[in-house]
Amino acid sequence: MPTRRDAVTIVGASLAGLWAAETLRREGFEGRISLVGDEPHAPYDRPPLSKKYLAGAVGRDRVDLLGPDKVAELDLDLRLGCRATGLDVAGHVLEVDGVAEPFDGLVIATGARCRTLPGTDGVAGVHVLRTVDDADAIAAALPAEGRDGARRVVVVGAGFIGAEVASTAVDAGAEVTMVEALDEPFGRVLGAEMGAVLADLHRSHGVDLRTGVGVDEVLVDGTGDERRVTGLCLADGTELAADLVVVGIGVVPNVEWLEGSGLTVDGGVVCDETCLAAPDVVAAGDVARWTNPRYGESVRVEHWDNAVQQGAHAARRLLATDEEAEPFAPVPWFWSDQYDRKLQLAGRAHPDDEVRVVTGSTDEFRFVAFYGRDGRFGGVLGMNRPRHLMQAKALLDDGASWDDALALAADWE
Repeated sequence: MPTRRDAVTIVGASLAGLWAAETLRREGFEGRISLVGDEPHAPYDRPPLSKKYLAGAVGRDRVDLLGPDKVAELDLDLRLGCRATGLDVAGHVLEVDGVAEPFDGLVIATGARCRTLPGTDGVAGVHVLRTVDDADAIAAALPAEGRDGARRVVVVGAGFIGAEVASTAVDAGAEVTMVEALDEPFGRVLGAEMGAVLADLHRSHGVDLRTGVGVDEVLVDGTGDERRVTGLCLADGTELAADLVVVGIGVVPNVEWLEGSGLTVDGGVVCDETCLAAPDVVAAGDVARWTNPRYGESVRVEHWDNAVQQGAHAARRLLATDEEAEPFAPVPWFWSDQYDRKLQLAGRAHPDDEVRVVTGSTDEFRFVAFYGRDGRFGGVLGMNRPRHLMQAKALLDDGASWDDALALAADWE
């Protein structure tokens, strides 16, 4: 049964925040739920923003998650365009746009924001991609039917957002250069061998991929409000001409408003194994750092699946007693669509793991690779092999050994 609580405030009208609200109602909570978000938009799905939505293949109706009917069904106090500006945990006081208001239970789901390149504020033609407004601005600049658009696109950062934007821009007809400071794309996550495979994927589609080099300077024409990007100067002295620059160099959790709150903030809102950050306060999604007992380490995970699961778990934690509370111990999982390839990664892969391609061919960009160390099965990467990947993920859920994983793969051949 839910604990006695009259109201819950959710800060962050995000995927995690919405799932927290839905879970509260599903678990029988009948009190007031306030969903507070700083964007003017109701919650929407972010993964399509760099893929089908950016390409114009799906409309806004396919990414919106919360319409008026659902607001009524959940009986939400939806407060959009409102920013949390402070918190006093001990006093149970939340500050919204400078106005103090008491809270009973609190879910922090304020997400993260994109890192930017120095000197690019206010420069036309330089974008990040985090919000639907960002996606709309980039889409308007890309070539499309009846519109020439930007022909020379430079993507800074070959992570998953950068790689997806690059593939979408190629499909739109742009000439794309992708700049990555690491020697291989995704090297910190997937290691050099699989990073090289993804590099080959992009080069096979005509992307000019520059690795092992950073950006020294953004080249700009004009002054004041009329400044527009013309290119980039790289650390090796190379100059790249650009009509459009999209920066995908990671995110920063939105925690500044929590200074002096009484919470522990260290690269995110620090929580225990159950997602509890303080009495009556939980956190979920990109902003939450918690100790995942499955791996015995403090992590912050920025994937769609984690936002869904952790938003729901945090809501249940808020309704549970300390004795009833359960740890949040998922196997991380995410996917990325690039060109006609679907990449999926489950588990915790490390660059120095043993990597073994167990089925398919990396040359054909259709394969499954296992990651392991010390006799333990740690992660699985699949490209256009979703059925095999999900079978392997089930083993990860069960804590399978390396030998167990190889035995599963032997049945695939």
